[in-house]
Amino acid sequence: MTDVDPMTRFPVPDVEDLPADLQERIEDETDRAGFTPNVFLAYAYRPSHFRAFFGYYDALVEDTTLSRLEVEMIIVAVSGVNDCYYCNTAHGALVRLYGDDPLLADQLIGNHRNADVSDRHRAMLDLAVKLTEDQARVEEADLEALEAHGFSREEIWDIGAVTAFFNLSNRMAQLADMRPNEEFHTLGRE
Repeated sequence: MTDVDPMTRFPVPDVEDLPADLQERIEDETDRAGFTPNVFLAYAYRPSHFRAFFGYYDALVEDTTLSRLEVEMIIVAVSGVNDCYYCNTAHGALVRLYGDDPLLADQLIGNHRNADVSDRHRAMLDLAVKLTEDQARVEEADLEALEAHGFSREEIWDIGAVTAFFNLSNRMAQLADMRPNEEFHTLGRE
């Protein structure tokens, strides 16, 4: 596939000029994905931010009882609300892969309320979108609604943490004009 600039508004460093730990993480991600996701190259612009960003990302996806599909669904619903081209495309691909569903990501990007998801997942996404659009309106009843669908308080925390983190991520992607790799457009559609 054609190379796409990882971002257009800030310089992208050469991988060989980066600290060894960043080079190792980028190499690991490249080996895992079969290409280097542009977000890694973009965040390498600020190595300390790279470490913090991916450290927290790793905690969000690894230290939770939410399924990886649920985490990715939250990311895509939030990124859809925020019109984040990078995250809609990259994490949309992950929703397609983890959900084994070529349509779900597009539904979530467009409007999670119309997506073919369970009532449990709709409640999860309702909180994520409410926290994104109007966080001051989140109240105890929202948490109780999720508990009624079987989510623990710890899982509700994790839903909020993923939501908050990807609101940050969406805004940085917009600021930097991060561009998704072309590979993300076709993953899980073939």
